Amino acid sequence: MNYIAHPAKDGISHQSVKTHLIEVGALAAVYANKLGQSDVGLLLGLLHDFGKFSQAFQGYMQLIIQQSVSSFDADIDDVDVKSLKGKIDHSSAGAQWVFQQLLPVALRCFPEKGSSDQRLAIAAIQILALCIASHHSGLIDCLPSENGSGFLSRIRKADELTHLQECIRVADAEILTKAASFTSLDFIKSVVNKLKQHSTEASGYSEVARAFNLGFYTKFLFSCLIDADRVNSADFENPEYSQYRHQKPDWAEACLRVETFVATLECRNSVDSIRKQISDHCLKLAVDAQGIYSLTVPTGGGKTYSSLRYALHHAKEHKLDRVFYIIPYTSIIEQNAEAIREVLHRDHDARPWVLEHHSNLEPEQQTWHSKLVGENWDAPIVLTTMVQFLETLLSGGTRGVRRLHQLANSVIVFDEIQTLPVNCIHLFNNSLNYLAAYCKTTAVLCTATQPLLHKVKNEEKGRLNLTDDNELMPDVTDLFDELKRVEILDVTKPLGWSLDEITLLALDEVKLKQSCLIIVNTKNWAQALFKSLQQSGEVDAEALIHLSTAQCPAHRKALLAKIRQRLNANLPVLCISTQLIEAGVDVDFATVIRFLAGLDSLAQAAGRCNRNGKHPTSTVYVINPDKETIDLLPDIKAGQEATKRIFNEFKGKDFLKPEVMQQYFQYYFFERSDEMNYPIKARVEEGPNDLLNLLSVNARNPNANPMLTLQHAFMTAGKAFKAIDAPTQSLIVPYGEGRTFLKELCAVNKKFDAATYYQLLRRLQKYSVNLFPNVWEQLQQQNAIYEVIEGEGIFYLDERFYSQDFGICTNACAEQYNLVF
Repeated sequence: MNYIAHPAKDGISHQSVKTHLIEVGALAAVYANKLGQSDVGLLLGLLHDFGKFSQAFQGYMQLIIQQSVSSFDADIDDVDVKSLKGKIDHSSAGAQWVFQQLLPVALRCFPEKGSSDQRLAIAAIQILALCIASHHSGLIDCLPSENGSGFLSRIRKADELTHLQECIRVADAEILTKAASFTSLDFIKSVVNKLKQHSTEASGYSEVARAFNLGFYTKFLFSCLIDADRVNSADFENPEYSQYRHQKPDWAEACLRVETFVATLECRNSVDSIRKQISDHCLKLAVDAQGIYSLTVPTGGGKTYSSLRYALHHAKEHKLDRVFYIIPYTSIIEQNAEAIREVLHRDHDARPWVLEHHSNLEPEQQTWHSKLVGENWDAPIVLTTMVQFLETLLSGGTRGVRRLHQLANSVIVFDEIQTLPVNCIHLFNNSLNYLAAYCKTTAVLCTATQPLLHKVKNEEKGRLNLTDDNELMPDVTDLFDELKRVEILDVTKPLGWSLDEITLLALDEVKLKQSCLIIVNTKNWAQALFKSLQQSGEVDAEALIHLSTAQCPAHRKALLAKIRQRLNANLPVLCISTQLIEAGVDVDFATVIRFLAGLDSLAQAAGRCNRNGKHPTSTVYVINPDKETIDLLPDIKAGQEATKRIFNEFKGKDFLKPEVMQQYFQYYFFERSDEMNYPIKARVEEGPNDLLNLLSVNARNPNANPMLTLQHAFMTAGKAFKAIDAPTQSLIVPYGEGRTFLKELCAVNKKFDAATYYQLLRRLQKYSVNLFPNVWEQLQQQNAIYEVIEGEGIFYLDERFYSQDFGICTNACAEQYNLVF
């Protein structure tokens, strides 16, 4: 019998289960080899869909083929259709095979009951079975929880539900022979030795960190399996795509191009000379060993080109696979991607150097279509947000984790690392420590305001393994003195500044100095100020610009281009923006007004002022509005309090000095040390209510099982995790060229084509906005949100609710367009 894994579009040339298992095994082996675990990857791939050999699953395949229904998911677990009795589980069989065949071997290999080696041997088997059992749902909890069953319930699931024995009887002989080759003592010992590196032999690691490492190892292997499965499925749908995958970048050519570019840069002034010194120093250190480094450079010091130069030469020196730029806001992705393309892109290049990953248009609950077109960061240089990076490390499900293995053998440049969410600090530190120690990953933390991640309180929960010797720039204090171009002036008032007073200050500054930037803490204040200045009648409409995350990246890019054009032409510019503009955006205003916030934010705001040293000195006015609702913005609130302490303690001194910034972070971090574990508000089990606990020792869980070495609550943690305080959902907006792409995407509904769908989703990232639930609900109540393809979980906005001034509005703010796709 021809056992079918995936039905073909032509109804004839279906992919067999044997072919799928062998090809996924080969891919997973390549990915897992980044950890030196190619055999483990091969075994996971060979057995992940072992349950598809059952007659029950093959009946489901015949149903799909006969009915020609493209919405059926050929990979869905626990499917229940009227034509079939009961539910079909095809992921448990492989997990059960691993547990039943390998556990006895492991216990023979390490017979001393309760010994460290035996516990690691059990962990090895548990990890393999866990990855296979979880490859449709996301990693399941090792222990039972109030949210559902745990790992052992899947392993003990009745044979009439998993069809294990039937599959063993009928499975292809080559699959069984290859799988049986892993039942050797040598294989078990090799995996145990790898786990020893992560736990008992991990010198200097606390119990929490060692347990976290075992969990991260599990996630890494899971990532290899998920991505191999998705890539193979996508390449079956579109075979021509396979030729573009896994191509090694030509770093020698990239280095030649960056050096050619740098040689053309003119030194127009003293600031440019200092930027060149910084860049040259980064080049000099690029040949050093891999590790975790900091690059502390004042704002406007040219970190983008300097870090690019370092990353490309470092990747060449160590034969790495890719370079990542992790960026706080999508507004900088566009800017940095353009800068890198200017350096590297040539028209004759067969493959693009740069991938921008702005947002997740893929739905949380993946469909068969979204699995085929999901983004997996397979490009030489990837620019993405900190939110996407943290989702990849820590979220549940299968959407983000498939990208995790790509972080190995790479350089990761963290732009403006001080924007890392406080509640993720220990999770971030432990994750980055793992990548650097075991995955041939180099990390560079770039900022003018280093957040002291290697000196946080509660060392046992995870400090970053960053030494003071690993600073890429010598004489940081002198560098800040040389690049000083701005003074921060505290003009806060006991009762705060009113809207009218702020309006007058802004008008006076733009009249006197031609350009002024106002950075506020909330969208409400940004809109209120924009309207107040607009109504004043004293600012030309072309000079007045509003920026916020309610606008899509393409819209903000157009506005920033307009700002730069007017600044370069010495035309008046008055810009009101939320904090998205202050972290790395290359603009040069004569003066800045900044609402009171953390000192690191004030320093970043200073980087948008007199950036190129055109004026002898400039001023950042720090003001406090009289009415500001920030109770739901704890980072801003805590930053304000720490900044007030700094203003009082260092009155009359330079607030931008590195030593002052270090004192600020001491106040800011040590006051919030209890928040760094990612606290969870509601949990039933006793014990620490935080993600770090769930992803490590899972202490005092009432369901603790001495049989299992891994106690991790992967699924519970994944469901609780959000990189930002509230979950957001991506919405495509009808702005500019996005209208055309959106029409084309809607047209795919008539006949689904994975290749077209994938390309359109990539393009539409620039035309999407992430919305919080309350805004989403308000728009839904007004029937302003439509689904592109029913059931796919991708949505777009009614054009009447998108403003050229403000972006998304919760009330109709544009003309009636009668937009129908």
